[in-house]
Amino acid sequence: MANILLLVHRLPYPPNKGDKVRSYHLLKHLAKQHRVFLGTFIDDPEDRQHIDTVRALCADLHVAELNPRFARIRSLNALLAGEPLTLRYYSDASLRAWVDETLKSRRIGSIVIFSSAMAQYVHGIPRLRTIVDFVDVDSAKWTQYAPQHRWPMSWLYRREGRLLLDYEKRVAASAARSFFVTDNEAALFRRLAPSCAVRVDAMCNGVDADYFAADDGRASPYAADELPVVFTGAMDYWPNVDAATWFASEVMPGLLERWPSARFYIVGRSPTPELQALASDKVVVTGTVPDVRPYLQHASVVVAPLRIARGIQNKILEAMAMARPVVASAECAAAVDAVVGQELLTATSPDEYRAHIGHLLENPETGAEIGRAARQRVIARYSWEAHMAGIDRYIAHTASRTG
Repeated sequence: MANILLLVHRLPYPPNKGDKVRSYHLLKHLAKQHRVFLGTFIDDPEDRQHIDTVRALCADLHVAELNPRFARIRSLNALLAGEPLTLRYYSDASLRAWVDETLKSRRIGSIVIFSSAMAQYVHGIPRLRTIVDFVDVDSAKWTQYAPQHRWPMSWLYRREGRLLLDYEKRVAASAARSFFVTDNEAALFRRLAPSCAVRVDAMCNGVDADYFAADDGRASPYAADELPVVFTGAMDYWPNVDAATWFASEVMPGLLERWPSARFYIVGRSPTPELQALASDKVVVTGTVPDVRPYLQHASVVVAPLRIARGIQNKILEAMAMARPVVASAECAAAVDAVVGQELLTATSPDEYRAHIGHLLENPETGAEIGRAARQRVIARYSWEAHMAGIDRYIAHTASRTG
């Protein structure tokens, strides 16, 4: 058993969005074998009720308050300092003091960083070796955003992508190991930072197939006469907002001409005003729901039409685990180890989405067959415990050197 300092950019509970799902399972995995000292932020007041749940997994816990509005204003100071805005956004004096005290008073054997922004709290301390879960190449995400926005935001996103990549390279250069969520993300970073290539691995996401399983007793949230086409996720995340608005405007009108009973459900927390404005008799914006599983289980089709996607999308794995047919963008599907056409369908244009969705609506037995195959793929390939175990040998190695 080692003492581990774990730094996460957002309270890893409840696991209700992609990064929190991964960080929660990472914390749970580490806590099974080690004493975890967790430093993190809380950026949603609703999450305060879950602090004790997280505390129960930790030897010690420090939660710093983060007000997203004030953090965005504070991050603008980085423009004068020539730094990535991301680092200033996640800069906090109380967390820094707690990290310093923990390193002084505890025999920390390993440091695990979740998200590159958290490396600023230990970066440059020579005696400590760190393990970094970058998850995605965040710098590439910002660079991808740029062409989708007008100046000055396009300039700001390109700047953030360039400066954040420089920082990611420095963090990886001093880390014992760097992990990314897919082989493709790991390969991308190796190309961007070739000097770090030998210390870069992939550690895939998983899904709790026991939790995300169909239940005959689970009631449907839909009307009996409608054909629900469902998209899930955190609806204040720009790629999700972009995907939902694009699908509603480009795919649904043509789909409704053939299938007037179809209804597009946008299921997820914190929908932006742009998404709320889509609500109509054919588009439902649910906001936060107590349990996403009924919406997945009783969906006719689940879609993941993201045009900008980094890493693997938990929303796809969860829908597959629920044995539902998924039609995803080619960018999303490329990260999933599944047989396209048998376990997952892909589309790149409105016509392709309409063709696949229409076929599934017309042939529900085909959708059921694809769903069954998808669930078997998840069970065979996407166990959280198996994937998280990839970090163990590096923790054992650093602990034996310094513990």
